[in-house]
Amino acid sequence: MGEQKSQSDQLEERLIDFASEIVRFSTGFPKSPAGRHMAIQLLRSGTSPAPNYAEARGAESRADFIHKLGIVQKELNETSVWLRILSRTVAEKREMLVAILKENQDLARIITASVVTAKTRGSRSQNDK
Repeated sequence: MGEQKSQSDQLEERLIDFASEIVRFSTGFPKSPAGRHMAIQLLRSGTSPAPNYAEARGAESRADFIHKLGIVQKELNETSVWLRILSRTVAEKREMLVAILKENQDLARIITASVVTAKTRGSRSQNDK
């Protein structure tokens, strides 16, 4: 029987899959200055959430965890903007782009909810003192 993965493990796997899709998507962009620029920017922001989430999982405190999740959130937001720019400028791989953008939005919602939960739990433990 397979071992059940925790929600954190599952989210990390989704972020790794997302980064892999970003890498696959960005290959084959036009070799123009604009194409190279967008590929590099998308690669940078789109592959960053997975390792930053791994860092958050090893956070030294609740505040450190919230801060590191905030970085994941910012990178997902930036990736969303690059994907939206690409949706208006690149005709190739439209279906792949739509799927990646949807996953980006889903992941951003999950991370936002995690930040809210961590902040709420943090304020509750402060009130208990």
